[in-house]
Amino acid sequence: MTINFGTFLLMQSPSARSSQEIYARGVEIAQAAETLGFGNVWLAEHHFSTYGYLSRPTQLATYIAAKTKRIRVGTAVIVVPLHHPLVIAEEIATLDLLAGGRLDVGLGRGYQPYEFERFGLELESGRARWEESIDILLKALSGKPFSYDGKLFKIPETMVFPQPLQQPRPPIWITAQSPESVEAAVRRGFNVLTGGFGVPIERMAEFRRLFDRLVGEFKPTHPLQVGVQRAVYVAESQADARAAAEEARWNMRVTLSLRNQYERVEQGHAIPVPAPKEPDTDDLLDRFLVIGTPDTVIRQITRVRELVGISHFNCSFWFGDLEHARVMRSMERFAREVLPAFR
Repeated sequence: MTINFGTFLLMQSPSARSSQEIYARGVEIAQAAETLGFGNVWLAEHHFSTYGYLSRPTQLATYIAAKTKRIRVGTAVIVVPLHHPLVIAEEIATLDLLAGGRLDVGLGRGYQPYEFERFGLELESGRARWEESIDILLKALSGKPFSYDGKLFKIPETMVFPQPLQQPRPPIWITAQSPESVEAAVRRGFNVLTGGFGVPIERMAEFRRLFDRLVGEFKPTHPLQVGVQRAVYVAESQADARAAAEEARWNMRVTLSLRNQYERVEQGHAIPVPAPKEPDTDDLLDRFLVIGTPDTVIRQITRVRELVGISHFNCSFWFGDLEHARVMRSMERFAREVLPAFR
Protein backbone atom coordinates (compact mmCIF):
# COMPACT_ATOMS: atom_id res chain seq x y z
CA MET A 1 0.00 0.00 0.00
CA THR A 2 1.47 3.37 -0.99
CA ILE A 3 1.20 6.13 1.58
CA ASN A 4 0.25 9.70 0.75
CA PHE A 5 2.31 12.03 2.96
CA GLY A 6 0.93 15.34 4.13
CA THR A 7 1.83 17.97 6.70
CA PHE A 8 -0.24 19.52 9.46
CA LEU A 9 -0.36 23.03 10.90
CA LEU A 10 -1.57 23.67 14.45
CA MET A 11 0.23 27.05 14.56
CA GLN A 12 0.90 27.00 18.28
CA SER A 13 3.33 29.23 20.12
CA PRO A 14 4.41 28.40 23.69
CA SER A 15 6.35 31.69 23.81
CA ALA A 16 3.39 33.67 22.36
CA ARG A 17 5.19 34.99 19.27
CA SER A 18 3.45 37.63 17.16
CA SER A 19 0.50 36.59 15.00
CA GLN A 20 2.34 37.99 11.97
CA GLU A 21 5.33 35.70 12.58
CA ILE A 22 3.19 32.60 13.19
CA TYR A 23 1.17 33.11 9.99
CA ALA A 24 4.27 33.84 7.89
CA ARG A 25 5.79 30.57 9.18
CA GLY A 26 2.62 28.62 8.40
CA VAL A 27 2.47 29.85 4.81
CA GLU A 28 6.18 29.15 4.27
CA ILE A 29 5.81 25.59 5.60
CA ALA A 30 2.82 24.97 3.29
CA GLN A 31 4.72 26.24 0.24
CA ALA A 32 7.80 24.22 1.20
CA ALA A 33 5.62 21.10 1.60
CA GLU A 34 4.50 21.45 -2.03
CA THR A 35 8.06 22.00 -3.29
CA LEU A 36 9.32 18.98 -1.32
CA GLY A 37 6.68 16.64 -2.74
CA PHE A 38 4.08 16.36 0.03
CA GLY A 39 0.52 15.74 -1.13
CA ASN A 40 -1.49 17.68 1.47
CA VAL A 41 -1.42 20.44 4.01
CA TRP A 42 -3.99 20.19 6.81
CA LEU A 43 -5.08 23.09 9.01
CA ALA A 44 -6.46 22.86 12.55
CA GLU A 45 -9.16 25.05 14.09
CA HIS A 46 -8.57 26.36 17.60
CA HIS A 47 -9.65 29.41 19.55
CA PHE A 48 -8.64 31.76 22.35
CA SER A 49 -5.18 30.50 23.38
CA THR A 50 -1.59 30.14 22.20
CA TYR A 51 -2.32 26.42 21.67
CA GLY A 52 -3.37 27.40 18.15
CA TYR A 53 -3.58 30.76 16.37
CA LEU A 54 -5.60 29.25 13.52
CA SER A 55 -9.22 30.17 14.23
CA ARG A 56 -10.40 30.29 10.57
CA PRO A 57 -8.88 27.29 8.75
CA THR A 58 -10.90 27.71 5.53
CA GLN A 59 -9.70 31.30 5.25
CA LEU A 60 -6.03 30.35 5.52
CA ALA A 61 -6.59 27.32 3.23
CA THR A 62 -7.97 29.66 0.54
CA TYR A 63 -4.87 31.83 0.81
CA ILE A 64 -2.51 28.82 0.71
CA ALA A 65 -4.36 27.42 -2.32
CA ALA A 66 -3.76 30.72 -4.13
CA LYS A 67 -0.04 30.58 -3.23
CA THR A 68 0.42 26.97 -4.46
CA LYS A 69 -0.35 24.92 -7.57
CA ARG A 70 -0.60 21.20 -6.74
CA ILE A 71 -0.79 20.52 -3.00
CA ARG A 72 -4.23 19.67 -1.64
CA VAL A 73 -5.49 21.84 1.22
CA GLY A 74 -7.47 20.32 4.06
CA THR A 75 -9.16 21.26 7.32
CA ALA A 76 -8.20 19.07 10.28
CA VAL A 77 -10.64 19.95 11.51
CA ILE A 78 -13.55 22.36 11.29
CA VAL A 79 -15.19 22.12 14.74
CA VAL A 80 -18.72 21.60 13.46
CA PRO A 81 -20.83 22.39 16.58
CA LEU A 82 -19.24 25.85 16.88
CA HIS A 83 -20.78 27.04 13.57
CA HIS A 84 -24.07 27.05 11.71
CA PRO A 85 -23.93 24.14 9.23
CA LEU A 86 -25.08 26.30 6.30
CA VAL A 87 -22.13 28.64 6.88
CA ILE A 88 -19.77 25.63 6.90
CA ALA A 89 -21.31 24.38 3.63
CA GLU A 90 -20.86 27.77 1.96
CA GLU A 91 -17.24 28.07 3.16
CA ILE A 92 -16.39 24.54 1.97
CA ALA A 93 -17.92 25.14 -1.46
CA THR A 94 -16.20 28.52 -1.87
CA LEU A 95 -12.82 27.10 -0.85
CA ASP A 96 -13.15 24.08 -3.16
CA LEU A 97 -13.95 26.35 -6.10
CA LEU A 98 -11.10 28.76 -5.43
CA ALA A 99 -8.67 25.87 -4.78
CA GLY A 100 -9.57 24.29 -8.13
CA GLY A 101 -10.95 21.14 -6.49
CA ARG A 102 -7.91 20.61 -4.24
CA LEU A 103 -9.88 20.45 -0.99
CA ASP A 104 -10.16 17.68 1.62
CA VAL A 105 -12.68 18.40 4.37
CA GLY A 106 -11.84 17.29 7.91
CA LEU A 107 -14.72 17.62 10.37
CA GLY A 108 -14.75 17.11 14.13
CA ARG A 109 -17.07 17.36 17.08
CA GLY A 110 -14.61 19.33 19.22
CA TYR A 111 -13.11 18.34 22.54
CA GLN A 112 -12.31 21.54 24.44
CA PRO A 113 -14.92 22.78 26.94
CA TYR A 114 -12.71 25.90 27.19
CA GLU A 115 -13.48 26.86 23.57
CA PHE A 116 -17.18 25.93 23.70
CA GLU A 117 -17.81 27.97 26.87
CA ARG A 118 -16.46 31.11 25.20
CA PHE A 119 -18.99 30.68 22.40
CA GLY A 120 -21.75 30.26 24.99
CA LEU A 121 -22.06 26.53 24.25
CA GLU A 122 -21.67 23.33 26.25
CA LEU A 123 -19.43 20.57 24.92
CA GLU A 124 -22.13 17.97 25.61
CA SER A 125 -24.62 19.82 23.40
CA GLY A 126 -22.12 19.26 20.60
CA ARG A 127 -23.25 15.65 20.12
CA ALA A 128 -26.81 16.56 19.11
CA ARG A 129 -25.62 19.57 17.09
CA TRP A 130 -23.11 17.32 15.31
CA GLU A 131 -25.65 14.80 13.96
CA GLU A 132 -28.09 17.41 12.67
CA SER A 133 -25.28 19.58 11.28
CA ILE A 134 -23.83 16.67 9.29
CA ASP A 135 -27.30 15.88 7.87
CA ILE A 136 -27.68 19.51 6.77
CA LEU A 137 -24.13 19.76 5.42
CA LEU A 138 -24.58 16.72 3.17
CA LYS A 139 -27.91 18.03 1.87
CA ALA A 140 -26.45 21.52 1.32
CA LEU A 141 -23.54 20.13 -0.72
CA SER A 142 -25.80 17.90 -2.84
CA GLY A 143 -26.58 20.64 -5.37
CA LYS A 144 -30.33 20.34 -4.84
CA PRO A 145 -32.89 22.42 -2.91
CA PHE A 146 -33.73 20.95 0.50
CA SER A 147 -35.54 21.68 3.74
CA TYR A 148 -34.78 20.33 7.21
CA ASP A 149 -36.93 19.79 10.27
CA GLY A 150 -34.78 18.77 13.23
CA LYS A 151 -34.88 19.35 16.99
CA LEU A 152 -32.20 22.06 16.81
CA PHE A 153 -32.36 23.28 13.22
CA LYS A 154 -35.50 24.17 11.25
CA ILE A 155 -34.62 25.18 7.70
CA PRO A 156 -37.27 26.10 5.11
CA GLU A 157 -36.55 25.25 1.48
CA THR A 158 -32.98 26.33 0.78
CA MET A 159 -30.45 26.07 -2.03
CA VAL A 160 -26.79 26.73 -1.30
CA PHE A 161 -24.65 28.78 -3.69
CA PRO A 162 -21.91 28.29 -4.67
CA GLN A 163 -21.62 24.51 -5.03
CA PRO A 164 -18.21 22.80 -4.76
CA LEU A 165 -16.16 21.88 -7.82
CA GLN A 166 -15.51 18.27 -6.74
CA GLN A 167 -18.46 15.97 -7.35
CA PRO A 168 -20.44 14.55 -5.69
CA ARG A 169 -18.58 16.58 -2.99
CA PRO A 170 -15.05 17.00 -1.62
CA PRO A 171 -13.72 13.98 0.36
CA ILE A 172 -14.78 14.08 4.02
CA TRP A 173 -12.54 12.95 6.89
CA ILE A 174 -13.51 12.65 10.55
CA THR A 175 -10.95 12.93 13.35
CA ALA A 176 -11.41 9.95 15.63
CA GLN A 177 -9.83 9.78 19.08
CA SER A 178 -12.54 7.51 20.54
CA PRO A 179 -14.43 4.35 19.48
CA GLU A 180 -17.64 6.43 19.15
CA SER A 181 -15.98 8.76 16.63
CA VAL A 182 -14.67 5.82 14.58
CA GLU A 183 -18.20 4.41 14.47
CA ALA A 184 -19.73 7.80 13.56
CA ALA A 185 -17.31 8.09 10.63
CA VAL A 186 -17.80 4.58 9.23
CA ARG A 187 -21.59 4.75 9.62
CA ARG A 188 -21.62 7.89 7.46
CA GLY A 189 -19.12 6.53 4.93
CA PHE A 190 -16.41 9.07 5.85
CA ASN A 191 -12.63 8.56 5.98
CA VAL A 192 -10.94 8.37 9.40
CA LEU A 193 -8.00 10.41 10.68
CA THR A 194 -6.54 9.49 14.08
CA GLY A 195 -3.42 9.67 16.21
CA GLY A 196 -2.92 13.23 17.46
CA PHE A 197 -0.79 14.23 20.46
CA GLY A 198 -1.20 11.88 23.42
CA VAL A 199 -2.47 8.86 21.42
CA PRO A 200 -0.06 5.90 21.70
CA ILE A 201 0.54 3.58 18.74
CA GLU A 202 -1.31 0.62 20.29
CA ARG A 203 -4.45 2.77 20.65
CA MET A 204 -4.31 3.56 16.92
CA ALA A 205 -4.01 -0.19 16.22
CA GLU A 206 -7.16 -0.77 18.34
CA PHE A 207 -9.01 1.87 16.30
CA ARG A 208 -7.93 0.11 13.10
CA ARG A 209 -9.33 -3.23 14.28
CA LEU A 210 -12.58 -1.52 15.25
CA PHE A 211 -12.67 0.29 11.88
CA ASP A 212 -12.33 -3.01 9.97
CA ARG A 213 -15.09 -4.62 12.04
CA LEU A 214 -17.42 -1.63 11.47
CA VAL A 215 -16.73 -1.57 7.72
CA GLY A 216 -17.85 -5.23 7.65
CA GLU A 217 -20.96 -4.28 9.61
CA PHE A 218 -22.04 -1.06 7.82
CA LYS A 219 -20.73 -1.98 4.33
CA PRO A 220 -20.02 1.57 3.02
CA THR A 221 -20.72 2.06 -0.70
CA HIS A 222 -17.10 3.07 -1.46
CA PRO A 223 -13.68 2.18 0.05
CA LEU A 224 -12.83 4.28 3.13
CA GLN A 225 -9.35 5.56 3.90
CA VAL A 226 -7.48 5.69 7.20
CA GLY A 227 -4.89 8.32 8.00
CA VAL A 228 -2.78 9.03 11.05
CA GLN A 229 -1.11 12.14 12.33
CA ARG A 230 2.18 12.17 14.20
CA ALA A 231 4.70 14.71 15.42
CA VAL A 232 7.66 14.13 13.07
CA TYR A 233 11.21 15.39 13.37
CA VAL A 234 14.16 14.07 11.40
CA ALA A 235 17.09 14.65 13.73
CA GLU A 236 20.79 15.15 13.20
CA SER A 237 21.69 13.16 16.32
CA GLN A 238 20.20 11.31 19.28
CA ALA A 239 20.59 14.43 21.45
CA ASP A 240 18.76 16.51 18.83
CA ALA A 241 15.95 13.91 18.78
CA ARG A 242 15.55 13.93 22.59
CA ALA A 243 15.44 17.73 22.66
CA ALA A 244 12.70 17.70 19.99
CA ALA A 245 10.70 15.13 21.98
CA GLU A 246 10.56 17.58 24.89
CA GLU A 247 9.13 20.24 22.55
CA ALA A 248 6.41 17.76 21.56
CA ARG A 249 5.68 17.23 25.26
CA TRP A 250 4.37 20.83 25.38
CA ASN A 251 1.73 19.97 22.76
CA MET A 252 0.79 16.74 24.51
CA ARG A 253 0.41 18.41 27.90
CA VAL A 254 -1.74 21.25 26.58
CA THR A 255 -3.87 18.93 24.40
CA LEU A 256 -4.61 16.54 27.27
CA SER A 257 -5.25 19.33 29.79
CA LEU A 258 -7.76 21.02 27.44
CA ARG A 259 -9.41 17.68 26.66
CA ASN A 260 -9.69 16.60 30.30
CA GLN A 261 -10.54 19.97 31.85
CA TYR A 262 -7.50 20.64 33.98
CA GLU A 263 -6.21 23.28 31.56
CA ARG A 264 -4.54 26.50 32.63
CA VAL A 265 -4.80 29.45 30.26
CA GLU A 266 -3.34 32.69 31.63
CA GLN A 267 -4.02 35.85 29.61
CA GLY A 268 -4.38 33.65 26.54
CA HIS A 269 -1.14 31.73 27.20
CA ALA A 270 -1.71 27.94 27.26
CA ILE A 271 0.27 26.46 30.17
CA PRO A 272 1.67 22.90 29.71
CA VAL A 273 0.19 21.27 32.83
CA PRO A 274 1.79 17.84 33.43
CA ALA A 275 -0.65 14.91 33.27
CA PRO A 276 -1.06 12.76 36.40
CA LYS A 277 0.92 9.97 34.67
CA GLU A 278 3.29 10.85 31.86
CA PRO A 279 5.52 8.81 29.58
CA ASP A 280 9.25 9.41 30.00
CA THR A 281 11.31 10.56 27.00
CA ASP A 282 12.15 7.01 25.86
CA ASP A 283 8.48 6.03 26.00
CA LEU A 284 7.47 9.20 24.12
CA LEU A 285 9.97 8.39 21.37
CA ASP A 286 8.83 4.75 21.21
CA ARG A 287 5.03 4.99 21.35
CA PHE A 288 3.87 8.57 20.73
CA LEU A 289 6.20 10.34 18.30
CA VAL A 290 8.08 9.79 15.04
CA ILE A 291 11.37 11.44 15.93
CA GLY A 292 14.94 10.35 15.27
CA THR A 293 17.56 9.90 12.58
CA PRO A 294 16.24 9.10 9.05
CA ASP A 295 16.59 5.32 9.59
CA THR A 296 14.66 5.54 12.87
CA VAL A 297 11.89 7.61 11.26
CA ILE A 298 11.56 5.13 8.35
CA ARG A 299 11.35 2.26 10.86
CA GLN A 300 8.70 4.07 12.96
CA ILE A 301 6.50 4.92 9.96
CA THR A 302 6.81 1.33 8.70
CA ARG A 303 5.67 0.13 12.12
CA VAL A 304 2.64 2.45 11.99
CA ARG A 305 1.83 1.21 8.48
CA GLU A 306 2.02 -2.44 9.60
CA LEU A 307 0.01 -1.97 12.82
CA VAL A 308 -2.56 0.55 11.62
CA GLY A 309 -2.76 -0.05 7.85
CA ILE A 310 -2.84 3.54 6.58
CA SER A 311 -3.20 5.31 3.25
CA HIS A 312 -2.32 8.77 4.65
CA PHE A 313 0.43 9.86 7.02
CA ASN A 314 0.33 13.46 8.24
CA CYS A 315 3.60 14.84 9.53
CA SER A 316 3.22 17.50 12.21
CA PHE A 317 6.70 18.99 11.66
CA TRP A 318 6.18 22.17 13.69
CA PHE A 319 5.37 21.56 17.35
CA GLY A 320 6.29 23.11 20.67
CA ASP A 321 8.66 26.03 20.23
CA LEU A 322 10.87 24.44 17.58
CA GLU A 323 12.75 27.19 15.75
CA HIS A 324 11.61 27.74 12.18
CA ALA A 325 15.04 26.86 10.71
CA ARG A 326 15.02 23.50 12.55
CA VAL A 327 11.51 22.72 11.25
CA MET A 328 12.56 23.52 7.68
CA ARG A 329 15.74 21.41 7.93
CA SER A 330 13.73 18.48 9.33
CA MET A 331 11.22 18.74 6.44
CA GLU A 332 14.05 18.82 3.90
CA ARG A 333 15.77 15.78 5.46
CA PHE A 334 12.42 13.96 5.48
CA ALA A 335 11.88 14.65 1.77
CA ARG A 336 15.43 13.67 0.86
CA GLU A 337 16.04 10.67 3.13
CA VAL A 338 12.68 9.30 4.29
CA LEU A 339 10.12 9.83 1.47
CA PRO A 340 12.06 7.74 -1.12
CA ALA A 341 11.72 4.67 1.16
CA PHE A 342 7.92 4.79 0.68
CA ARG A 343 7.73 5.65 -3.02
